[in-house]
Amino acid sequence: MTRTDPLDVPRPHAQLHFGVFFQGVNHWTIWSDPASGSQIDPASFRRVAQSAERGLFDAFFLGEGLRLREVDGRIHELDVAGRPDAITQLAALAAVTDRIGLVSTSNATYNEPADLARRLSGLDLLSRGRAGWNVVTTDNAWTGANFRRGGYLDHADRYRRAEEFLTVARALWDGWADGAIATSTDGPAWAAPGSVRQVRHQGPQFDIDLAPTLPRSNQGHPVIFQAGDSGAGRDFAARNADVIFSAHGNDFDDALAFADDIRTRLRVAGRPDDDIRILPGTEIIIGATEEEALEKKRWIRLQQVTPATALSIAGLVWNRDLSDRDADGPLPKEDPVVEDNDGSFGARRIADPHKVVAEWREKADANGWSLREAVIALGPQRGHVGTPSGLADKFAHYVRHGAVDGFNVTPYLIPDGLDDIVDLLVPELQERGVYRTEYTGTTLREHLGLREPLTHRTALEARQAG
Repeated sequence: MTRTDPLDVPRPHAQLHFGVFFQGVNHWTIWSDPASGSQIDPASFRRVAQSAERGLFDAFFLGEGLRLREVDGRIHELDVAGRPDAITQLAALAAVTDRIGLVSTSNATYNEPADLARRLSGLDLLSRGRAGWNVVTTDNAWTGANFRRGGYLDHADRYRRAEEFLTVARALWDGWADGAIATSTDGPAWAAPGSVRQVRHQGPQFDIDLAPTLPRSNQGHPVIFQAGDSGAGRDFAARNADVIFSAHGNDFDDALAFADDIRTRLRVAGRPDDDIRILPGTEIIIGATEEEALEKKRWIRLQQVTPATALSIAGLVWNRDLSDRDADGPLPKEDPVVEDNDGSFGARRIADPHKVVAEWREKADANGWSLREAVIALGPQRGHVGTPSGLADKFAHYVRHGAVDGFNVTPYLIPDGLDDIVDLLVPELQERGVYRTEYTGTTLREHLGLREPLTHRTALEARQAG
């Protein structure tokens, strides 16, 4: 991809944003490499966060897994798991970082707003305005069983609960007036009289009556992330989110179509069409040459999709136990079993297994793929591969043509998986003027170039109208 004259692009001054996504339960993190560190040692989290901060990333983003994945009722031992509670871990990282944002994935289905809003507010204060909340929801009984609520929430209701949850949380975050706390020891009281407002809310999901216990941080509210991709999820984001963590970042046309759709939904919601930052999740693989990068990608995929993992993934497609098969042999000759798959990986289902198996067989025959090679080639296609210079040109094109605002990077190796990006790619981006050379703010909201929290803008508009 060639560099483009700034006059020929719609967003000639757009800047690329990076976050790092430290996953929860997954098989994509290569734990078996000698360079891999512990997945639960605080030193690993610290190393990743500090590397990202050295690379001037916007945020350190923690995934969440509320239940270990299972296959046929047995714990799936191939996954990396065991991560500490996100807010606890991020509070520890606040003490060993200075600028990078700290984003917790916390579930709106299995938490309560009075408690979670307070903990997020506490993180925001401890980090001096660097907290973010990735609002996720769950509707499956498999996770719900851990909370004795299995199946209690219909799929259609999960965003209704999340939106009401967020409404209550924002009211709690706004419960302290600006300037409530005395700034001088000469004041008559620690807090100004009447500066703390009682929050009362009655709705389908929540009945709240309390006085918030914490003042706001200097960014106002934690930054709201959202990752749902359904129509309901996109509408929820358009009404509520500051950042979208999307799956639309590998292909330029797909990414641009997603971004255009979100901008349309923002306008319908009465918001400016640049009011959300779109940060697709991605993996970045760097080599000195294109050939080296592609060879590195092949090695990484073989480490991520081991023979046992390939058989497990294929077992979900065929709905059969394939653990006794040869992953480097041909695809199973049997037809898939068609029935609800409610015991594997938390009710992950294949909508039309016969169609999927037919497609896999056709492509495997045409390319001479083994079962493992088919799983790698036909599974989720992750990320970008290339040289530092080529990737910098590619990412500059993406951001300056409005397809993305940046990427939430998933390292394939912990804790050193960001080093190539920080040391090799970031300087190339900076040379093109598409990436910051220093932090210019102190809060996550400032890093992302976001406006004031939505409730603050609504209150200001109401005052101006009155």
